[in-house]
Amino acid sequence: MLASWQEYQSLLIYLAIPITSALVGWLTNVVAIKMTFYPIHFMGIKPFGWQGIIPSKAAKMSSISVDLWTSKLINVKELFAKINPKKVAKEMLPEFDRISKEIMDEIMHEQAPEIWSRVPESIKKLAYTRISKDLPEIVTEMMTDIKDNIDEMFDIKDMVIKRLTKDKGLLNDMFLQVGDEEFKFIERSGFTFGFLFGIVQMLVWYFYPKFWILPLFGLLVGYATNWLALKLIFNPIEPISFLGVTYQGLFIKRQNEVSKEYAYMLAHDIFTFDRIFASIITGPTKDRFVNLITDHANHAIDEAAGLSKPVITLVAGKRSYEKIKNIAIDKTLKELPNSVKPVFPYAEKAMDLENIFRTRMQHLPPRDFVDFLRPVFQEDELKLILVGAVLGMGAGIGQLFILFG
Repeated sequence: MLASWQEYQSLLIYLAIPITSALVGWLTNVVAIKMTFYPIHFMGIKPFGWQGIIPSKAAKMSSISVDLWTSKLINVKELFAKINPKKVAKEMLPEFDRISKEIMDEIMHEQAPEIWSRVPESIKKLAYTRISKDLPEIVTEMMTDIKDNIDEMFDIKDMVIKRLTKDKGLLNDMFLQVGDEEFKFIERSGFTFGFLFGIVQMLVWYFYPKFWILPLFGLLVGYATNWLALKLIFNPIEPISFLGVTYQGLFIKRQNEVSKEYAYMLAHDIFTFDRIFASIITGPTKDRFVNLITDHANHAIDEAAGLSKPVITLVAGKRSYEKIKNIAIDKTLKELPNSVKPVFPYAEKAMDLENIFRTRMQHLPPRDFVDFLRPVFQEDELKLILVGAVLGMGAGIGQLFILFG
């Protein structure tokens, strides 16, 4: 009876090897994925500690991503070509009356407050109306000039890198959401592949029970499960048939589905027009933009002086004309971020970014499409696989002591 129990116990121990190997394969893959994205911020005391691979290289990953987008999905000049300058001016109409009144009042209060306070309202309204009447044409000309020179005024790479390095969680979410099914596959496949390797491990241990077998196989399981999962996600790039079954990389097979999710995130979290405009007026190319606005404002003030110019010269004097123009220009630049807000909904609708991203991404060749997720693994693929191998070896050592004492 005792011998029978010992045989039964020995059998259970051997059967536990593939099960343990499956758990090791699953655990190492899960840990490898978690270490890819978390923690978002460095934890520990340098040089000891860890930060997720993607967050730790946010600037580089952002640069890779924006190069990918601009080479395969969008052209900045093409996008802005969709915006109609006259439509922009129309959307800003409610702001023109307010701006014209504030510009004239600020000029006159600065130059001659007492005299301006005695100017009849009818004369003031004449000045307000003249400025307001000219603003749509000024804005139309200005927008046309901006469109023609948008490459000099908008640094798309700077905008994206600043956005994603500031919000590393968003950078994580982009890859996690797009590759959700693939990351789940990596976890599940770790269990399956681990179990299959475990059967081989059990047979080798049965015929050759050396103490180093279990740690070695643990290392191999941790390494191979990660490696195999990555290969199956992206390979084969082109569909191939074997025994009547068609095979293709799992990520590539989801191209239409992934394109929809990715396009939505790009259009709603990255390339919103308010962020594009903010980048134009605050980014590294802002001086070019300010100079353009200043040129147009200078010309517009000279052209618009017309009926209101006698009032200005009467009240402030000819020598103050240049100073008056500077006040008007400064006020225009100061008010621009608020006055242009009504244009945002129209601009986003006109550019139709989500639809452009989706359709172009769906029509990419498979070899180009894989690049949208592949950089996550390419950046530190070997490190991820080695992490799995080390964890697997540790589990193998634990398995040796627990199962065989």
